[in-house]
Amino acid sequence: MAQPLPRPVPAAPAFDVAGVRRDFPVFTPGLYEPRLAYLDSAASAQKPRAVIDAVSDFYSVSYSNVHRGIHPIAARADAAYEGARATVGRWLGAPRPRDVVFVRGTTEAINLVARSFLRPRLSEGDEVLVTELEHHANVVPWQIVCAEAGARLVAAPIDDRGALLVDELARRIGPRTKMVAVAHVSNALGTVVPVAEVCRLAGERGVPVLVDGAQAVPHGPVDVAALGCDFYAISGHKMFGPTGIGALWARGDHLAAMPPFQGGGGMIRSVAFAGTEYAPPPARFEAGTPHVAGAVGLAAAVEYLEALDAGGAMAAAAAHEEGLLAEATARLAEIPGVHVVGTAPEKLGVLSFVVDGAHPHDVGTVLASEGVAVRAGHHCAQPLMDRLGLAATTRASFAFYNDREDVDALVRGVVRAREIFGR
Repeated sequence: MAQPLPRPVPAAPAFDVAGVRRDFPVFTPGLYEPRLAYLDSAASAQKPRAVIDAVSDFYSVSYSNVHRGIHPIAARADAAYEGARATVGRWLGAPRPRDVVFVRGTTEAINLVARSFLRPRLSEGDEVLVTELEHHANVVPWQIVCAEAGARLVAAPIDDRGALLVDELARRIGPRTKMVAVAHVSNALGTVVPVAEVCRLAGERGVPVLVDGAQAVPHGPVDVAALGCDFYAISGHKMFGPTGIGALWARGDHLAAMPPFQGGGGMIRSVAFAGTEYAPPPARFEAGTPHVAGAVGLAAAVEYLEALDAGGAMAAAAAHEEGLLAEATARLAEIPGVHVVGTAPEKLGVLSFVVDGAHPHDVGTVLASEGVAVRAGHHCAQPLMDRLGLAATTRASFAFYNDREDVDALVRGVVRAREIFGR
């Protein structure tokens, strides 16, 4: 079968993708044969040398536990950890660094809010409103606390293209709604949710909003104040940082009123058998020895992105990604028997598709044999797959280090899958 010709796409501003790729050791020429086309960044992004070096340097010459020692190396670790908090806060537009809590990732952040903020406020008959687009991490924690309280989880619908029906969401915000929780960007479809509008609608009714920002922050900075949300959760490994570190931004008045999520060292002012006095936020929510090296690496990832942004390259990178996504979508749509899943008007970085006669896992296996790394499955979004009438999709996801060769490799691999499985 002949390879489909690419459709013309608008020219993006100049972006030095070859230079960016040199910042990522995994893309060293000759390291992988065939050449690695890494199209799985929505699952976990690759790491630039700056992040790898920052973590290595911390462990090499600055390692200490934090907030416990008075020796010089402990002071260096304290400065690095709290400096990381301020750096991450800048990327989120946080007015105050102390409103940023380090967690293991988006999943732990949402669980923290569900358990510490919502559960004490949730009663029988209350409701938590999510959308049909959500990752399991923005469904299951709310289900757990709803089950405990006798409350109900409600889902706002999407249309057949994968776009949120905002008017329908607004209709579902009622007097018993105690929380609205939405993804900023769908991990399975790439749909960009108009979260500022969602926050406005919820805010008019006095309902707090949590935003799952895991898929948004790799593509550019956010402004939590402008969005109007109450909570914003991120994962470091999605945004070119280490695994096992993330952050929750929350309004300071919420944090001050929330009880601890976990108990242990580091989150207390004083402990006696008669009772414990807790530390103020954010320490109250960071029990035990924190992932200090992870925080340092996450800060290095943010600084890497900030350097791109300061040089004007972040806007060019966004246009570059948009062009790749548009080209890949158009070329796959031209292949007989290939169906793109999720065509919302506003999308970021994700291209899901199915191939007639082939299970998505089999398509992923064929692509892997061609050097193309994608994800196949339900993408931790089974309710969304049910809504779409699918068991799974194959998902290619893009970051600024991808290039036209990656798109070519994806198309070649899908054509090969059609040749194998087509009927």
